Amino acid sequence: MKITTLYVYPIKALRGIKLKSARIGPQGIAHDRTFMLFQVSEPDGELKKMQVDSHPQCALFEQEFSGGNISVRYHDPENQDQDEQPFVIPLTVDTATLAKINVNLHGSAPSSAYSMGSLYEDWFSARFGFPIRLVYIGDGKRAVLGDTLPPKQHQQTTQNGKGGWLSSLTSYVTGRGQEGKPWITFTDVAPLLVTSESSLHDVSARLPADEPMPMYKFRPNIVVDGQGEEAWAEDLWAELTFNNKHKLLLTGNCVRCVSLNVDYETGKPAVGELGSVLKKLMKDRRVDTGSKWSPVFGRYAFPAVMQDSQGASFELRVGDEVEVTKRNAERTVWDWPGL
Repeated sequence: MKITTLYVYPIKALRGIKLKSARIGPQGIAHDRTFMLFQVSEPDGELKKMQVDSHPQCALFEQEFSGGNISVRYHDPENQDQDEQPFVIPLTVDTATLAKINVNLHGSAPSSAYSMGSLYEDWFSARFGFPIRLVYIGDGKRAVLGDTLPPKQHQQTTQNGKGGWLSSLTSYVTGRGQEGKPWITFTDVAPLLVTSESSLHDVSARLPADEPMPMYKFRPNIVVDGQGEEAWAEDLWAELTFNNKHKLLLTGNCVRCVSLNVDYETGKPAVGELGSVLKKLMKDRRVDTGSKWSPVFGRYAFPAVMQDSQGASFELRVGDEVEVTKRNAERTVWDWPGL
């Protein structure tokens, strides 16, 4: 197999950025989901997470890298001829003058997060039509919850010089903090999401020929072509090796929601067949017994890199070779509490 597409989402829930290459570290692709939008509820000021399923208008915001910044453009479906200047947000933020706030994403709160302030929040608020808080994770670290997603010790087999086989246990410290536990940014539950084009073809086969399902609606980080693998073979993938060197440990299924039905041009649920993709997948893709009402598409992954070593990151590029080097005998079971 080969990598066909790489995506990063510096501001969670906005449109993804396609990359030709990506630096992969313990928390996934550099800058992935380090910012997040929250709706400020009135009158109590409670912060509500904003994702494509609950706030489909997020799909109207395009982001791209521009030097050391994120350039954001809003595509107004009511005024498509509007040529609005991009709004610029720094990729790296000095948090010394920012207010710390408490936020909650899927029950996994970071130790700290930072409000970016009125300059940034007013811009988003004006376009969404309600008060927005733009949050930067900074030095915050969200815990990976449940028992199945955090990678376990991994059995690695190597060949010695005499042709025999030596087995050694290697503990991959995949983004682990001082307590020895992995942590993540504002990614949902793991540093990376891997999807296969073989499975995407199966989804598109359920739709009219002139309305194929685009991969970007699944919001992956790494897309592989699936060459030589049947549709849905990734359900059992446990380890991928890239260029015979770099490894990802695949530990959980990605269970899906109504975000699949969103039209990215209107910021609303799609009309016609593309508005019923979730329902179509529910017929035969509810294959995770830990989340029996949600269909599965894709696998969550952790880079097999050491947090404090010289090998703490590696580069992947579109076109890189990918091999399935370990498979599970059975599907993993979702156990993130409350999600």
